[in-house]
Amino acid sequence: MALNLVVLGPPGAGKGTQADRLAKAKGIPKISTGDMLREAVRAGTEIGLRAKAIMESGQLVSDDVIIGVVRERLDKPDAQRGFILDGFPRTVAQARALDTLMNGRDPLIVVDIVVPEAALVERLTSRLVCSTCGTNAEGVSVSAMDTTPCVRCGGQLHKRSDDSEAVVLERLKVYRRDTQPLVDYYRSRPTFRAVNGAQPMNRVYEDLAEAVDSAASGGALGGAVR
Repeated sequence: MALNLVVLGPPGAGKGTQADRLAKAKGIPKISTGDMLREAVRAGTEIGLRAKAIMESGQLVSDDVIIGVVRERLDKPDAQRGFILDGFPRTVAQARALDTLMNGRDPLIVVDIVVPEAALVERLTSRLVCSTCGTNAEGVSVSAMDTTPCVRCGGQLHKRSDDSEAVVLERLKVYRRDTQPLVDYYRSRPTFRAVNGAQPMNRVYEDLAEAVDSAASGGALGGAVR
């Protein structure tokens, strides 16, 4: 059975970090629409040029662009054994499109990582990422970003332009308006789970892995935060 997983949660919930770790453990690709779009921006592609201004203002890129990117990615050979989606779907319309893309595949498991908003603002406004590979820097302060290289590639760390406080607050507002309804869309499914993302990273990972295994084995509905 292929593991087809969507990781939900607001900006700063740790979706990317946890999805990376689980993807490596399961031997399947982590598919991040945010990473793909940022690469398109760096490369100056048509999609990148269309998305750049929208992303930097904290708004969402249009459904047709995102769905097209995801459709092409899921058709690649390495995704046939399963995948982890990080950053998609972000709207109910995208979720319905994903349901269509899942025709003929094993069931979709959905896990929501829940974190209080105050903690999210603190995390995002102090977050540093690698300017070369986009990896989040864990445990590095802003004052040390010029002297601490990326642990993955050795690149220089910096603050993303969309991690200013004003943009962070706008992103969370957009999340509440457009993305939070996804929880209601998926909540009644037997493959939906929610985990507490305000814990230490290792504990969040343990809860996430347990939730995924429970959903894959047909365990009881797990809508409550663990």
